[in-house]
Amino acid sequence: MKRFLKIYWNLLVLALIAFSPELSISQGKTLSQDAEISILTCGPGTELYSSFGHNAIRVFDLSSGIDEVYNYGTFNFSTPNFYYKFASGKLLYSLSVSTYNRFLFTYDIEKRWVKEQLLDLSEPDKQDFYKFLQINRLPENRDYQYDFLFDNCATKLPEVLTQVMPNRLQFSDEHLESKKSFRDLIQENLSYNTWASFGIDLALGAVIDREAKPYEYMFLPNYVRLQLENTTLDNRPLVSKSIDVLKFPENRPETIFSLSPIFWFVLLLIFSCFITYKDYKKVCRNRWFDFILFLITGLAGCLIFFLWFMTDHSSTAQNYNILWAMPLNLFIAFQFLKKKNIASWVYNYLLILIFLIFLVVVLWLFRYQVFSPLLVFILAILVLRYSYLYRLNRHKQ
Repeated sequence: MKRFLKIYWNLLVLALIAFSPELSISQGKTLSQDAEISILTCGPGTELYSSFGHNAIRVFDLSSGIDEVYNYGTFNFSTPNFYYKFASGKLLYSLSVSTYNRFLFTYDIEKRWVKEQLLDLSEPDKQDFYKFLQINRLPENRDYQYDFLFDNCATKLPEVLTQVMPNRLQFSDEHLESKKSFRDLIQENLSYNTWASFGIDLALGAVIDREAKPYEYMFLPNYVRLQLENTTLDNRPLVSKSIDVLKFPENRPETIFSLSPIFWFVLLLIFSCFITYKDYKKVCRNRWFDFILFLITGLAGCLIFFLWFMTDHSSTAQNYNILWAMPLNLFIAFQFLKKKNIASWVYNYLLILIFLIFLVVVLWLFRYQVFSPLLVFILAILVLRYSYLYRLNRHKQ
């Protein structure tokens, strides 16, 4: 798990850095009547940080020598206390500008598809749109407080459109075939038997299990593209033309089964059964096994506690994974290193842990929070071991 979190962190940071340089683009130009403003949607990549795709705005005017891409998904890596701000959700993201060719080059190298939607705007609307972007990219305006669900590179696009053309856009939801929660929408871009999927379900709380409103689907780039195809401006289609700029098949990371979480969780369950059976036969307990079990669940609980109560991430609140991954386990772990004289209250604590796991199952059944399917193996291991340790103590009394 530690290795997974480290890889996840590094990939996410590297991905965002890749888009961070801002070029010096001339300001104060006026668009010609032949100018085009379009929305770019980029397909998912094979790494976790690119699994959800990307959106940006292109302004193209051959007569004025303008071909710029406005990107809301960037930040300044040299920000003081960068890692703390990133982890706690306090890092500011920014609007940056690059040339179209430079922007496209990255996706061509990564073999990720790019689709472009030309917007059917009047000349005054184009000027207003471009003026808005020029003002928005000024140092005093470019930064914003990033939120994975409600304020990111994708949500910025409909927000900008409605600000430039207030009360003139009509969003239809006919393209949405069924109602989905935020978690459902996130998992559309992932495979369940991956560490990425498990890690996201572990870190995000019950707040993302509510049903998303049609407009809220646009926290994901591809749903921005689909929504724009079903949006009108002054009762005419907003998108005049769609172009496949780069054609590549959908990128899906290949999962090696021997490295997948289900393989390791099944292996761990078998090992736990074996250790517990041996202990049962000898009427004893494996101190190091119990220590590691409580230590890992305690560390996981501390991470969940940090994300829930000590960060600004809206999506990590009300995370009831903390019921099985109890932070207190981190301290209880050292009790189980003792050969004898374990405090009697520790065994009563085991009963509480078993009850909390039962509560997790109830919350899951009623879909108050949807947990990772892989959690079944972890809960089975915990119930098995907690029950045995409690029974062992009763037997020795």
